[in-house]
Amino acid sequence: MASASLLKSSPVLDKSDFVKGQTLLRHPSAAAVVRCSPSLVSIRASYADELVKTAKTIASPGRGILAMDESNATCGKRLASIGLENTEANRQAFRTLLVTPPGLGQYISGAILFEETLYQSTVDGRKIVDVLIEQGITPGIKVDKGLVPLAGSNDESWCQGLDGLASRTAAYYQQGARFAKWRTVVSIPNGPSALAVKEAAWGLARYAAISQDNGLVPIVEPEILLDGEHGIDTTFEVASKVWAEVFFYLAQNNVLFEGILLKPSMVTPGAQCKDRATPEQVAAYTLRLLGHRVPPAVPGIMFLSGGQSEVEATLNLNAMNQSPNPWHVSFSYARALQNTCLKTWAGRPENVAAAQEALLVRAKANSLAQLGKYTAEGESEEAKKELFVKGYSY
Repeated sequence: MASASLLKSSPVLDKSDFVKGQTLLRHPSAAAVVRCSPSLVSIRASYADELVKTAKTIASPGRGILAMDESNATCGKRLASIGLENTEANRQAFRTLLVTPPGLGQYISGAILFEETLYQSTVDGRKIVDVLIEQGITPGIKVDKGLVPLAGSNDESWCQGLDGLASRTAAYYQQGARFAKWRTVVSIPNGPSALAVKEAAWGLARYAAISQDNGLVPIVEPEILLDGEHGIDTTFEVASKVWAEVFFYLAQNNVLFEGILLKPSMVTPGAQCKDRATPEQVAAYTLRLLGHRVPPAVPGIMFLSGGQSEVEATLNLNAMNQSPNPWHVSFSYARALQNTCLKTWAGRPENVAAAQEALLVRAKANSLAQLGKYTAEGESEEAKKELFVKGYSY
């Protein structure tokens, strides 16, 4: 078994290896140690090689992920910003625009879809999944069911969606999806509490194990929200705790690290912090944290933009790729790829070509940033606008 051979020789993992000097809550069923042996490995042998191949394909040089998995409600907010109603026809038109630019696959390796989109066709009747595959883009699927209040916490949240996940991921695989996404968030102004951190990490680990068991590469997304006045050092400290907890529980659930992708926040100051960080500072803090917490076996780090402007997100990514990294350091952007495209389109058929060109411009910019070759010369004013929304949700 490929997966068993990868894990058989793994050493005993004690939580202290991940969280030095911290006292955090354990899941009630958690054992003191994790022993990886063939009898405990749950990854199906038939999927192990495919998971590794899929992850490597998505984490390929000069390419990243187009996140277009907004819920219908959130997509409606985007459409409302350009004066369109939230109808299935309008959502279909915008999603068609996003997946059909000629040559998009040169810069985009994967596209995260909402469930409606996975089963949807373009306006001219082609299945969106087929269009993506023809472009050389791997289809993915958002599988979480959103954030709800976490009882017993400091007004924090937890991500729901584990119930029925096995059957849903199996169905998504049959529909053509090959990777999945689960977004959970941690709020610095609200703590974060040990309860919220543990809940976030455990949920991500269970989701990852279930996804792999059904053939989908899990994108593990522990987002540290930008909300707050805190400085970059506070973000680093909180993210360090969160990532340690996440990787501890991933190991405890026998998740194949070679078959996952990490989608974290960059280490930045809070959105309301007066002391802004340069791209070089963001890169230094973020890469240091990656080195402390993320095993080199993880093939790709696909950063979320989290409300940064299109240009800011690209500059920060470029700064992180000025020297070789143990992982493919790339992007999984939604607003930071779509914003100028959406505004250019404005819901008008005659603007489709210009909107698609705007999307290709942003995709190429981030492709260059993944290679460490991006410059911000000639960027539009629209691309420089901040996209942060307090308490943002999908």
